[in-house]
Amino acid sequence: MGSTDPLARRDEAPIHRVRVDGFWISPTEVTNSQFANFVEATGYTTTAERAVDWEQLRQQVAPGTPKPPDDMLRPGSLVFVPPPGQPGESCADLSWWQWTIGADWRHPEGPASDITDRMDHPVVQVSYEDALAYCAWAGGRLPTEAEWEFAARGGLKDAVNPWGNEPIGPTRANTWQGSFPRVNSHEDGFVRTAPVASYPPNGYGLYDMAGNVWEWTSDLFRDDTYALMARSLGPDGVAANPKGPPASHDPRNPHAPDVRVQRGGSFLCNDSYCASYRVSARMGCTPDTGMSHVGIRLVRDAEAPKPTAPAQPIAPPAAVTPPASDH
Repeated sequence: MGSTDPLARRDEAPIHRVRVDGFWISPTEVTNSQFANFVEATGYTTTAERAVDWEQLRQQVAPGTPKPPDDMLRPGSLVFVPPPGQPGESCADLSWWQWTIGADWRHPEGPASDITDRMDHPVVQVSYEDALAYCAWAGGRLPTEAEWEFAARGGLKDAVNPWGNEPIGPTRANTWQGSFPRVNSHEDGFVRTAPVASYPPNGYGLYDMAGNVWEWTSDLFRDDTYALMARSLGPDGVAANPKGPPASHDPRNPHAPDVRVQRGGSFLCNDSYCASYRVSARMGCTPDTGMSHVGIRLVRDAEAPKPTAPAQPIAPPAAVTPPASDH
């Protein structure tokens, strides 16, 4: 796991050896259609569809932060909106995210949007809590960070991307083409999410392990996770089935507890900003946060019983059986 690629960030180092047991993983991200079946069967209400709990939110911000106006605590979520200005003109980091009242999984960009013609797109605006609820209903769980990276590599030991070391391009993944964050030329045919399996799979038959939407994992996020792990490897120098650190810390969100790891990048990834379509790229996010580029992928233990409420994948799930050698 990890990377020394020129585009790699500090939290991707050092490279270290990991062993994971075999597991089953969905070939695609969970779709709007699949998530709708879950909501219809259970009556579940997602985080974005509930009013914001100020007592919960205040634990994630600096002490003394004033309570926002009640109007801003109505149900909503974060939506990507290109900032004003000309291509190449500087702008404040993350200024392209807007808190949008009425944004949720049914209305990814706000109340004026819907998913009527996007039922085969990945569900978005789902929090970590929502992801856990879906997985429990579907008879599975979220992948660990190590499982996710092993699956994303598709059997390629030293690959930078799910397809190898060749550069990203509009025929390989749904990412941002153009000048981020203002101009997306959408050479790949999509400005936002794409239908799942629109691009070629990796060596394990898994689609969209790069781009389209970020995917929740079960691990807590620390920017120094790999450095800490490297000091506590087993006698053979291998970490066996790591499940992340016992506590999180994210310098970008220093007051937030329980920040979780997301993997895979999204339709917003661009070399000029993050290049997070790479298999080693990591991101931390607070568990109650939904965003218009974050979704879910399901895994099951190798010996898990068949679920009573199948997730209805569009293709049979792919068995991931690690070879005898470590990666």
